[in-house]
Amino acid sequence: MKRKAIYVETAINTEMEKLWDATQNPKLHEQWDLRFSSITYLPKDEHEPQHFEYKTNIGFGLNIAGWGKSVGTFHAKDDSRTSSLHFGTDQAISIIREGKGYWKYKPELNSIIFLTQYDYETNFGAIGKFFDHLVFRPLIGWATALSFDVLKRWLEKGESPSAQYSRFFSHWIITLLFFFVWVYQGLVPKLIMMHPEEVSMTKRLLAITTSEAAGIVATIGMAEIVFGFIWLLYSNKKRLLGIQLILFPLLTLSAIFADPAILSHPFNPLTFNVTLFGLSIIGFFMRKDIPSAKSCKRTR
Repeated sequence: MKRKAIYVETAINTEMEKLWDATQNPKLHEQWDLRFSSITYLPKDEHEPQHFEYKTNIGFGLNIAGWGKSVGTFHAKDDSRTSSLHFGTDQAISIIREGKGYWKYKPELNSIIFLTQYDYETNFGAIGKFFDHLVFRPLIGWATALSFDVLKRWLEKGESPSAQYSRFFSHWIITLLFFFVWVYQGLVPKLIMMHPEEVSMTKRLLAITTSEAAGIVATIGMAEIVFGFIWLLYSNKKRLLGIQLILFPLLTLSAIFADPAILSHPFNPLTFNVTLFGLSIIGFFMRKDIPSAKSCKRTR
């Protein structure tokens, strides 16, 4: 498997010094870059590279600690700047062993082209290379691009990285929740269990036979599963949320009309659907202007 260097590029409408400070000041850098939880500069000799230590939290109380050194270069000819980087870690659990890369700052007419390219060697032999190719390299490339978009929005619009990430991860929690709800509701009670209550409510609501009701319940179950996967694959989540704002009241009213006694059941369709309706409203208004890795250029 041929290793491909990670490349990310974006145009930021800001001043060079602000961008330089946001990327070279460790306390600012760690705010927007998903790849690092903390960055600490070490004492620097005048003619030596800037050495630093970093940590990346990976969950369950674990973190990857590493070292790095960077050198900033100013190019008077075109007012561009470059920051070269050498990094690595001695921790055995890290997929990354050692790598090199650079940041480039290129002034344009109304913006600054900010780009990075880096590559690294992996641990764990052939297994590590395979895992890196299949999972880790796409993931860290995505994290780099998302971080660049968060930086861009921070410098252009003034919205803090923490607020952007809160909105981003809340959005994806809602997305995964609705994926789970629709797939589970379609698969378990309607297809696997063919729950008698589902069949009886459909039978009463449409005044049809039991076998016909069972067929309709199965069809609805398959449609719900498809809608669940659409939540993962379709990019316009605002449209899906708008559909649900119509759908949940209709589902609630039809269930109550078919069997008013269900209102006395625990976790009945009224309380369940009202909760999902409220979550849809939150997601609908929170959806605006979410950072995205797709806004960055990923190839030269």
